[in-house]
Amino acid sequence: MNATDYRPPRLLRSAHLQSVLASSGVRRLLFRRRLSRLERGARPYLLDCGEGVRLLGVHTAQTARSHARGLVVLLHGWEGSVQSSYLLHTGSRLLAEGYDVFRLNFRDHGDTHHLNRELFHSCRIGEVVGAVGEIARMFPTLPLAVAGFSLGGNFALRVALRAPAAGIPLDYALAVCPAISPSGSMNAIERAPWFYEAYFLRKWRRSLGLKQRAFPDPPLFAPEDMRGNLRELTRSLVLRHTGFGSLEAYFDGYSVAGDRLAPLTVRTSILTSVDDPIIPVEDFRKLQLPGCVELDIAPAGGHCGFIRDLSLRSWTEDYIAERMLRHMPAALPNGTVGLAPMR
Repeated sequence: MNATDYRPPRLLRSAHLQSVLASSGVRRLLFRRRLSRLERGARPYLLDCGEGVRLLGVHTAQTARSHARGLVVLLHGWEGSVQSSYLLHTGSRLLAEGYDVFRLNFRDHGDTHHLNRELFHSCRIGEVVGAVGEIARMFPTLPLAVAGFSLGGNFALRVALRAPAAGIPLDYALAVCPAISPSGSMNAIERAPWFYEAYFLRKWRRSLGLKQRAFPDPPLFAPEDMRGNLRELTRSLVLRHTGFGSLEAYFDGYSVAGDRLAPLTVRTSILTSVDDPIIPVEDFRKLQLPGCVELDIAPAGGHCGFIRDLSLRSWTEDYIAERMLRHMPAALPNGTVGLAPMR
C-alpha cells in the first residue's frame, strides 16, 4: 500500500472538503458503535513529564488477540484532543488490529488547562518526549510506536529524533500531514479560504479563555491581542509567554524543514498529499531524509483527510494499520520482542 493508491471518487476530490470531513462530527456519529469500543476500555493516566509538568492521556488495551502486537501512542493536532474524530477512528482501527492504544493530550488541550500554569506552545517538545518516555516505562514489554496528525505529526517526528538520546525504545514513527516549516504553514493558512483561519482562531480563543479562568491572575493577553488575526495573536504569544524574542525565532524552534530530519535513526513514515491547503507540498520535497525515512505523497487527500468514499471512512486508517504491521517488531506471548518485519 502506497500513497499513490489513494484515489478518491469525483465527489470527494476537493481538498477543502477532504480537510473539513477529517474532523467532522458526522463521522463520529456514523461510527459511534465502533468508536465506543475504544472509549469503553479507556483508562486515564496523569503523566509526570519532568520539571513539574503533567500531561493527561488515556490508554485502551486491545482484546482482539491473546497478547497485544504493540503499543501505539497517538498525538492529535493543534487545538485537537484525545477526543478528536481522526484520533478516535485511528485508535479504533489499531485496537481492532490488536494494538494497545495510548492517546496523549498536549498541554492545554482536551480540557487540561488547569494542570500546568504556563501556556502551551509548539516548542514544548521536552515534555512530550518525557510523556512518551513515561509511557514506555509503564508498558516495557510492548514494541512502541508513535503516530501524529498535523502539528501532532511534527511532534511525532521530533520525538523520533530525540528518542535514542532519551533512552526511549521507540521502534517506529508515523506522521500524517505534519507541519514542516511553520512559517510556510502560516503563509498557507493566510492564503487559504477564510474558514481555516476562522476555525483555528475560534478554537484557540476558547482555549485561552479556559486557561485564563484556570489561572486568573495575571491576564494572559491584552484585549487588542485577542481581537487580532492568527499571525498577530501568535506573535503576541511569543513575545508575552516565550523567550524566543520574535515570531521568526519561534517558528524556527519547531521547524523540521531542510536537513533537520537527516539525523533520524528510528524507522519513520511521512504521509501527505499534493493538495494539502495548510502544509505546502514543496516543504516535503525539500526535505533531506535518511534511508530509514519513507516519504509518501498522495495525489489528493487535503489536510489529514484521505476520505475513502461516501461511507466517510478514511483511507488513512488502512495506511496506518498496514504500516504498523509492516514496520513494528512482533511482540511474543512471553513478553519478549521478535525481529522487526522486513521493509
